[in-house]
Amino acid sequence: MYGQMMQQPLLISSLIVHAERHHGDREVVSRRVEGDIHRTTYKQIAQRARQVAQALANLGVCLGDRVATLAWNGYRHMELYYGVSGSGAVLHTVNPRLHPDQIVYIADHAEDQAMFFDLTFWPLIQAVAGRTKTVKHWVAMCDRAHLPADAAKLPGLLCYEDLLAAQDGRYAWPEFEENTASSLCYTSGTTGNPKGVLYSHRSTVLHTLAAALPDCLGVGATDCVLPVVPMFHVNSWGIVYLAPMTGAKLVLPGPGLDGKSLYELFESEGVTVSAGVPTVWQGLLAYVDANGLKFSTMRRSAIGGSACPPAMIRKFLDDYGVRVIHAWGMTEMSPIGTAAAFKVQHVTQTAEQRLAVMATQGRAVYGVDMKIVGEDGKELPWDGQASGDLLVRGPWILSRYFKDEGGNPLVPDADGHGWFPTGDVAKISPEGYMIITDRSKDVIKSGGEWIGSIDLENIAMAHPAVAMAACIAAKHPKWDERPLLVVMKKPGAEVTKEDLLAFFEGKIAKWWTPDDVVFVDAIPLGATGKMQKNKLRDQFREYTLPTA
Repeated sequence: MYGQMMQQPLLISSLIVHAERHHGDREVVSRRVEGDIHRTTYKQIAQRARQVAQALANLGVCLGDRVATLAWNGYRHMELYYGVSGSGAVLHTVNPRLHPDQIVYIADHAEDQAMFFDLTFWPLIQAVAGRTKTVKHWVAMCDRAHLPADAAKLPGLLCYEDLLAAQDGRYAWPEFEENTASSLCYTSGTTGNPKGVLYSHRSTVLHTLAAALPDCLGVGATDCVLPVVPMFHVNSWGIVYLAPMTGAKLVLPGPGLDGKSLYELFESEGVTVSAGVPTVWQGLLAYVDANGLKFSTMRRSAIGGSACPPAMIRKFLDDYGVRVIHAWGMTEMSPIGTAAAFKVQHVTQTAEQRLAVMATQGRAVYGVDMKIVGEDGKELPWDGQASGDLLVRGPWILSRYFKDEGGNPLVPDADGHGWFPTGDVAKISPEGYMIITDRSKDVIKSGGEWIGSIDLENIAMAHPAVAMAACIAAKHPKWDERPLLVVMKKPGAEVTKEDLLAFFEGKIAKWWTPDDVVFVDAIPLGATGKMQKNKLRDQFREYTLPTA
């Protein structure tokens, strides 16, 4: 027997339709690349998103085609979020911090048909435009007056505002099956080339509902939300979806992510909730401290991407009255998996006991199931002591990478259920609070962004004086982790640290460059000839980087 409820698909367009109908006058404020502050509303965003959909159709973009963006957090980027996905195309947000070679690879792998970009990235666009195979349309996200002076260098360059001005916005959002692909993000948190994570309309709407819950980000119509986390990083943790759904005011910081710029927006716009990686908050707190300032409206800050130091959690709470929501997730998880929200028994606990709860990665939000397993694959107890590989499953968690890269990543259990291996090692308390204790992956997480150690090793070992190289994570007070290159020279060869670091120039994104190089007589190898990087990590566990 089936229930007798309406069959209405969960589509991303429904979020902006709801916002237009019920929160149409709520503001969306953006710091633009042009330098000014721009104000619009959800009603105007919805209208222009329909114009985006019409423009895409006129450019020949069809259901399932990928449309890429290289853009900051801003109202035009938000219009693309809804105009692209709402029309049935797939929004592909590209991380501009990647090396041009990686961007070319990703654009080709995704088979992007169009690329929309903020003016900041004009030099990057010029570096990749002649190398991509499928991109037919390049669109500068500005008006005609702000087109680059040397726009003629890219024949056929289109102007975003001109495209929209040619449309009337009389467009009905199409209905299609809710499992239709909606957006695509590539993760470099794996070995080898970045892999695509293809989200669906259903997974995105369900993730949005869960993220807005009181024990997650807890956003409502009286809030003002400023996502510092970029819209090119896992869909800005879903905030650009949940703000219009709940009717919260949305403030988009554009390229101004320094402490001064963020603080000015927080105060002038009455921000109550924000979200970002720890390195951003370090810069903000340093500015606030140095100038003897306070937060007049902000009350909650979601911090994820990498572990938030307990000292930062304490400082936010004790000095500024801001509660940190420590969260954990992955690109493969849309991304939210856990949030460190209190349970009723914590209300009467001491401040130190509550701080200990806030310092964990939190407990699973509804929709996410998790477990830890030992080397034998058997589930370990939630006793706060046992540590094992963390596996997850749920309706917004990846089942396969785009185009089946890497094959089936899921780990089956005795009942045949597939679990996604996160690559993290964790323990879980009896109350369900998860603590990351280590990472089984060899990638390095710097300021919330992944750096592939194998890529760095391959470049180093291409140097004629290097016999073997291993890249490991070293602790850093600001970036959490930075790459440390461990090198064994060829017999009789000579090379300096400066020589090796210079060898990386032009081959990778500059911020991927190792912070230091150490030379050793030998690199430990296992029985199969693989480098035992766990032993190197132990050896250099307390190593102090020159940049620390």
